[in-house]
Amino acid sequence: MRILIYRWRAYNYRDIEQTLAAMGHCIDIFAYKLENYDEDPVFEQQLTGRLRIKEYDLVFTVNYFSLVSGVCMKCKVKYAAWTCDNPLISMYHNSVFNPCNYIFTFDQTNYLEFKGMGLKKIWHLPLAVDTDRIDDILSGADDLAQYGGDISFVGSLYERNSYDKLKARLPDYLLGYFDAVMEAQMNISGANLVEPLLTTEIIEQLEQYFQLEKSKDSFSDLGLIFQTTVLGFKIAERQRRRALIELSKRHSVNVYSNSNVSDLIRVHYRGSVDYWSQMPKVFHASKINLNITIPDIKSGIPLRVWDVLGSGGFLLTNFQAEMGAFFTEGEDLVCFDGIEDMCEKARYYLEHEEERRKIAKSGYQKVKQSHSYKVRLQKMLDLIME
Repeated sequence: MRILIYRWRAYNYRDIEQTLAAMGHCIDIFAYKLENYDEDPVFEQQLTGRLRIKEYDLVFTVNYFSLVSGVCMKCKVKYAAWTCDNPLISMYHNSVFNPCNYIFTFDQTNYLEFKGMGLKKIWHLPLAVDTDRIDDILSGADDLAQYGGDISFVGSLYERNSYDKLKARLPDYLLGYFDAVMEAQMNISGANLVEPLLTTEIIEQLEQYFQLEKSKDSFSDLGLIFQTTVLGFKIAERQRRRALIELSKRHSVNVYSNSNVSDLIRVHYRGSVDYWSQMPKVFHASKINLNITIPDIKSGIPLRVWDVLGSGGFLLTNFQAEMGAFFTEGEDLVCFDGIEDMCEKARYYLEHEEERRKIAKSGYQKVKQSHSYKVRLQKMLDLIME
């Protein structure tokens, strides 16, 4: 199969490209810095030209792009998109119903939502990890010691969020209401409280202070945009900072991030790490790796979980509804319920090294055997060819 991959900002493109090539498919790459997801005549012209120069069986992207779908419709080429973000605002677009589309989403609730809208060619497909690539990195590494530590967190702290810019314009009532919503969400694992708490009355008041900009073909609404791109990011910032503050009162905590952590006086800031060459070393060498899923992901398992387990790391994570379908809690990974439980489990597993290593080994073996990119991509292509 000849596949054209549009490459943009996503961590797992290289694994996907290399796996498809290893499976015997002919892979070409189309790279373009897309500035406007709704309208870019140069992008459309260049992609159309690529599709007319060669006959491709499929165009593939990580996440969904309405512009790519439009070009594939015009050129009569199949378009496959595999999401790694949820909810993906770009999917709330009329083009999502184009018959050329084959959409795969890592979040079960997202799949059910669009299936309920009448979208026929959409499937639930969890994310994956390439343990062979990671094994190669770790087997030749002579610098693992410098990435070691008791507890490590790799990721953004979302300090550059739009809620902080907006709140100065909000009246006291809305500020208090949103603070209560965020606090409630932070105390619940495995469920999203924000959506039902953004009532019609609250949205009507919010419209006076928050202007929604969207394309004419988008069917996203103010509630969806506000709960994800505004409140969702702010909740993630509060959750992650609070967790790191509480853990650092008791243990040595390393943070690898581009975010500003100067106010977290007890944590050890290690700078950012390269996803391909350094991050697996952090996950492998750290005694405990922390995952705190952004609340926008309602049920799915984020990429960090797969990457930690695929690196042979011990994972301490918040609970996600889909975890039970793939992993056994306490055998492959450990879930916490709230800050106090997280701190207690961190203390316990730091003190019980043999148990910690056994869990990390079990998680690694499970993803290596059953959750590779080859398994996922073969399933995707089988569904498309059907």
